[in-house]
Amino acid sequence: MSAGEARAVMSGGGALLTVAEVAAAMRVSTMTVYRLIKAGDLPAVRVGHNYRIRGADVDRYLAGRAVHVEGV
Repeated sequence: MSAGEARAVMSGGGALLTVAEVAAAMRVSTMTVYRLIKAGDLPAVRVGHNYRIRGADVDRYLAGRAVHVEGV
């Protein structure tokens, strides 16, 4: 799945994404995604030894950290 496809899936919120897909969509490293999960900032579901993240949870995380710039 490409980053564009991952973004399209995330807006729907129903799919479970891998750590790599979330990292690609957010343009961060997989280690950053693992840190967010461990810190409790990004909810995830454990499937075997792997994590899956709901697209809606990624959208919520990003919306909560949006920066609003005044005067631009």
